[in-house]
Amino acid sequence: MKPVKPYSLFTDFDINLFKAGKHYRLYEKFGSHITIIDGIEGTYFAVWAPSAKSVSVIGDFNYWAEDAHQLNVRWDSSGIWEGFIPLIGKGTIYKYSIESYNGSIKTEKADPYARRCEHPPKTASIVWDDNYVWKDADWMKKRKKHNAIDAPFSVYEVHLGSWKKHLEEDRFLSYFELADHLVNYVKDMNFTHVELMPIMEYPYDPSWGYQLTGYFAPTSRFGYPEEFKYLIDKLHQNDIGIILDWVPSHFPEDAHGLGFFDGSHLYEHPDKRKGYHQDWKSLIFNYERNEVRSFLISNAIFWMEQYHADGLRVDAVASMLFLDYSREEGEWEPNIYGGRENLAVISFLKELNQEVYKSFPDVQTIAEESTAFPMVSKPVFSGGLGFGMKWMMGWMHDTLQYFSKDPIHRKYHQNDITFSLAYAFTENFMLPLSHDEVVYGKNSILGRMPGDEWQRFANLRLLYGYMFTHPGTKLLFMGGEFGQYNEWNFKESLDWNLLDFEPHKNIQNYYRELNKLYKTTPALYEKGFSGEGFEWISFDDHENCVMSYIRKGYDAKNNVIVVCNLTPVVRENYKIGVPVKTKIKEIFNSDAKEFGGSGITNKRQITTKKDPWNGKDFSAEITLPPLGMVVFST
Repeated sequence: MKPVKPYSLFTDFDINLFKAGKHYRLYEKFGSHITIIDGIEGTYFAVWAPSAKSVSVIGDFNYWAEDAHQLNVRWDSSGIWEGFIPLIGKGTIYKYSIESYNGSIKTEKADPYARRCEHPPKTASIVWDDNYVWKDADWMKKRKKHNAIDAPFSVYEVHLGSWKKHLEEDRFLSYFELADHLVNYVKDMNFTHVELMPIMEYPYDPSWGYQLTGYFAPTSRFGYPEEFKYLIDKLHQNDIGIILDWVPSHFPEDAHGLGFFDGSHLYEHPDKRKGYHQDWKSLIFNYERNEVRSFLISNAIFWMEQYHADGLRVDAVASMLFLDYSREEGEWEPNIYGGRENLAVISFLKELNQEVYKSFPDVQTIAEESTAFPMVSKPVFSGGLGFGMKWMMGWMHDTLQYFSKDPIHRKYHQNDITFSLAYAFTENFMLPLSHDEVVYGKNSILGRMPGDEWQRFANLRLLYGYMFTHPGTKLLFMGGEFGQYNEWNFKESLDWNLLDFEPHKNIQNYYRELNKLYKTTPALYEKGFSGEGFEWISFDDHENCVMSYIRKGYDAKNNVIVVCNLTPVVRENYKIGVPVKTKIKEIFNSDAKEFGGSGITNKRQITTKKDPWNGKDFSAEITLPPLGMVVFST
């Protein structure tokens, strides 16, 4: 059996950057890399294990013998073990056998930088490379326009394992199959982007992918890495962007994962007050350690560079930012200034976003952050964290709570539905109706709507109409677009059979047309993050439960008026203020018969009168359909 040959991909400059936490392309050096040395093909391995006494590569090729292929430790105190093993290549299954100086503890670990992993429940890494040839050059050239903050952003959030299954064979759809089924569906529904719940390899299905063990490997559940690239490629060829959920907040304690990697707290913080997540029973990265910061930032860059991702939605940012997150008094330690903020995390997130936008100015990072932490989506140079957008969790909570109320009680809660505009422009907000809102007894979105069947669907159309005309970008979890009745179950396919029934078919058609309206109406997206793009007409008509507002784009000719009637009472000759003399025309109505509504519309163009109302110089009288949202061109 051929011994390990000394070899390195690291330069002195690489090592200095790694130690300083400034190496953002570590995947080019660490992990397994097929190469040719002295005319012999084999694989170079490199792993970080500074507390190790010895590190060996074990696998089928050497019958998992611990001492057969020992790597060499570098002389520069970097803690890197490396070496070239001849005559093994693509498809080789392996792990690292690590003996620690810490009590001679032995661990067997998957490669943190592996490009492919075994299909769970198997846990080994696989030597891999691919020569995938991308065909999305056209998208990559123009995606800056599609991913800009003044572009329409309607995101379809998807869990690949349960979006749709091959029912006859009781299995997941493959990446190849999804490249047909999912791509065609998303295009037909007029979404602009897909967001995938974590696609990086994870061992435990009930974690939904949020407990990662293979940070650089797309999960093998659906196929090979190059097949995942093919799926992304097909999305791009159809002008659909892709956002990946990314989890730099915590990782599981699985024996083959990052935890206690070399017999020491290498990736996780050694202090349990900073290194253990009580809610998720998982470990928290040590953001104070330079090499860990390099690992995480390199991982973010990897998915942008190697997989052409258009953005990362960063999970659980609130849990990262605060030392006392989900902890009682005495379970956390204040920072050096006596505060509760995790200063290392703040510094890490700023560095992450700076590097992502420096390398890929045409992508977006999106924070799932639920607190009032300031300036999450403001540039680092002005004191912000540097994210492109932030989930508007307050809007989501208040809106769903409001819509769950019987309309007879809504007049007492008008402030709940209008309050979001008091802070809508403090951040670049994305309005999320995500997977978290349809699990654990919360009910489906449709299931929260009050009233009989007709009213439930009318309320759902009204909710979506309000969402699409409210400032900010949009996100909807799969199934919501056709009125999924049941809560989401990660083990089962969505209830596509519901589309055999007219109400569900109608709501799907409605969402398709709502996406189209959004994409073709500049006033609904051009100034979505600016107060200049929104003007109230009336927010305080609580007796009638009506709210009306103007959405504005770069060209005033494109401005639209939106009126929402939040009760099932038809309101004829309803008066709204209009700032200028003009003619308004209904261009969209959630109560249209084609959407399952009652068909009460404003058929004629309406000329405004010199009759001041709502603080405006002119006014118009319109008809409001029951539980309806109406959009007028001006």
